[in-house]
Amino acid sequence: MVSMYLKRQLAQTLKRALQQFPAVLVTGPRQAGKTTILQNEAGEGFAYVCFDDPVERSFAVADPIGFLDRFDDRPAVLDEIHYVPDLLPPLKLRIDRERQRNGHWLLSGSQQFHLMRNVGESLAGRVAILDQLPFSIGELKDRAPLSLEAFFWSGCYPEPALYPEKRDLWVRSYVQTYLERDLRQLQNIRDLRAFEQFLALACARHAQEFNSAFFSRETGITLPTARSWVGILEASYQVFLLPPFFNNLGKRITKAPKLYLLDPAIVSYLTRQPSGEAALAGAMGGALFEGLMIGEAVKAFSNAGLKPMIWYWRSHDGLEVDLILQSGAKLVPIEIKLTTTPAVPHLNSLKRFRALAGEDLCEPGILICRVAERQSLPFGITALPWQDFPGWLAERIALSG
Repeated sequence: MVSMYLKRQLAQTLKRALQQFPAVLVTGPRQAGKTTILQNEAGEGFAYVCFDDPVERSFAVADPIGFLDRFDDRPAVLDEIHYVPDLLPPLKLRIDRERQRNGHWLLSGSQQFHLMRNVGESLAGRVAILDQLPFSIGELKDRAPLSLEAFFWSGCYPEPALYPEKRDLWVRSYVQTYLERDLRQLQNIRDLRAFEQFLALACARHAQEFNSAFFSRETGITLPTARSWVGILEASYQVFLLPPFFNNLGKRITKAPKLYLLDPAIVSYLTRQPSGEAALAGAMGGALFEGLMIGEAVKAFSNAGLKPMIWYWRSHDGLEVDLILQSGAKLVPIEIKLTTTPAVPHLNSLKRFRALAGEDLCEPGILICRVAERQSLPFGITALPWQDFPGWLAERIALSG
């Protein structure tokens, strides 16, 4: 058992998946806590093997059947499975021999590009795939100070979030490792300098529409390369592309997704913020706050084992709703503002969207901001403290499930 384990919200979904599937794969970005959750939630009855160990890796590659035979009837955790893709076909045969035996194999992997292709080919229909993302605000509420300055500076990855003194070295090393090791090995990106500029530009355009032509022009790459590279960032859990909502609510609305880095510390690092306080007070403050809340929505759905049912909306005349969430049969429009004093102008886009969508299909909406407690606002809208948003999300997703 790993000491100082901070319970993850994915744990309940993981246990449910183990009851329903022969194998469960936990994937996600590097250093988000996949190994920790596997070691702590699998239970003492599981054998544990990590393929970071070259001896174990060599055994699995040289004799995959013999490697699996060693476990006999004991369930097993196979950590970092992406290092041994040739193990998946014999694992499939073993699962098929005992198809009614659920919860026997618990897998993890970070390198999603190749891993997902191999899993799709070998274990389709036999494996539940879950994403372990960095900490949510709700997971950290009892361990770290809930200040926006801290989140903007240290982010939500376990190491810097729990040990802020490591932040500078950790973030710098993470970016270097991600660029120089993962992407170079996995995607054969030859112009590493151009990709580094692309990632820095993505951080500078955090919470804005993704325009591939702009990225192409600014970094000197082709349009197809710009689209490919943002896809790489998305597939490796660095970026989330929030799609637009345009369900018959006007023909002239935007169809471009909005781009969000999923961790604010990386944004602050690559936009050269001097401190969390400066980031909050500066030009990036609103974008960082919006991104933090969008990230919470993504994590809430992922922790429940669900695809994020979220969008944004912008009208042809410039009104925008930052987040549209599907909750049961209704839509919930959500506006995200740094303000501590909500005012009627903050509510205009929520009111407009509900009028277009119809009151039978759309709730009045909420304004996430820096109020101290929930407040009732005009038009049935509620001002919600940002610290309460994770709990609100969990309730809504539970109702929808």
